[in-house]
Amino acid sequence: MKTTIKLAVASALVAAASSAQAGITIPAGDWTLDIGGVVNAYYTSTSFSGDDDTAGERGNGKSVSNITTGLLPNYLSVSGKTRQNDLDVGFTISINPGASTKQAGIQTAQQENRQAFLTFGDKSWGSIKLGKDLGIYASDAILNDQTLLGVGSAAGSLAGNTTTLGRIGRGFMYADWKSQVAYSSPNFNGFSFTAGVTQSWNALSSLDALENPISAGSNQRGGNSPAFEGKASYEWAGDVSGKVWTSAITQKVKGLDAGGSDRATAWDIGTAVNVAGFGLVGYYGQGKGIGQTVQLLNGFDLDGKRRDSDQWYVQGSYTLPGVGTKLAASYGESTLDGNSGEDFKEIENNMWVVGAYHPLTKHLNLVAEYSVAKDEVSNRSAANTDLKAKTVSLGAILFF
Repeated sequence: MKTTIKLAVASALVAAASSAQAGITIPAGDWTLDIGGVVNAYYTSTSFSGDDDTAGERGNGKSVSNITTGLLPNYLSVSGKTRQNDLDVGFTISINPGASTKQAGIQTAQQENRQAFLTFGDKSWGSIKLGKDLGIYASDAILNDQTLLGVGSAAGSLAGNTTTLGRIGRGFMYADWKSQVAYSSPNFNGFSFTAGVTQSWNALSSLDALENPISAGSNQRGGNSPAFEGKASYEWAGDVSGKVWTSAITQKVKGLDAGGSDRATAWDIGTAVNVAGFGLVGYYGQGKGIGQTVQLLNGFDLDGKRRDSDQWYVQGSYTLPGVGTKLAASYGESTLDGNSGEDFKEIENNMWVVGAYHPLTKHLNLVAEYSVAKDEVSNRSAANTDLKAKTVSLGAILFF
């Protein structure tokens, strides 16, 4: 697999103390086809506590059990590459069905199509991508997250969806899957960069999401102007190997609730270092008008003013010698500041996770995780509220 799915698989396998394997390669005339993917499923049990005892299945003292897909969806990816007229030409198309179900008669959509793009370029000057793929801003944050191989926050109500939340909105913002035109540079002795024009989103406010972020709604497509995203990174090898990166996004947002327009912006910086079986990841991001979990969700107040937000997480891991099991633990927070005149002062969504990721074979990993996700709302004129979700996850993930 030569595209973003390979990057996601490689990152997940690194997090799980395995090495990425090539997909199923098929010569086909002038083309070389690569078929690969992911299949995973987990049993999750989530118990809830906190101030809200009327929130249905998420109320205080309630618990929910599911059999569901993890943070990575199930994936079937077909990519191809060829060399024509001194250009490397390629494509990728993927389908992403969920492993969970809902009762017959109330089924919802359980399949995504996250990738459909073409590329062309040359190692001497870089490559150009056109189509739908993982967004540029905050992409490295999710690809280095330990829960990429597991569940993270299941929120207890995601049966029937294609994925769980992992650490999204609890340490970093979702990069999302976006239509884009992007340029990626060659590798200059470890340094590389990507810049692109991507599909914009409309600003979306959800009072339910503010009052109960653990069940926040989804964003909507079709912004008034394109978004501009970019990232730069430097990687090095050796006894102490690692990577540092930074990325940013900016988008003009029109048609706000007050009828005006403004600009949503965000930036981040992160690093991942590995030495002698130990791994450490550190990440920080900051935004204005971008929101807290999904891009532009609750980024603006009802008067059209930008809300400030920030995200961070730290993660440590150790791979047991001779066994290959990776033990990992992480903690992260995402905060959204209320503006002057709003009832809430700050929303903080945090989570800590401990997990064990064991490579049963070179393709199959067994996963056990325990997470505690907490939503805390600090109000100005009312009592503060909180909601806590404790999740145990057991399952397996297969890469091919």
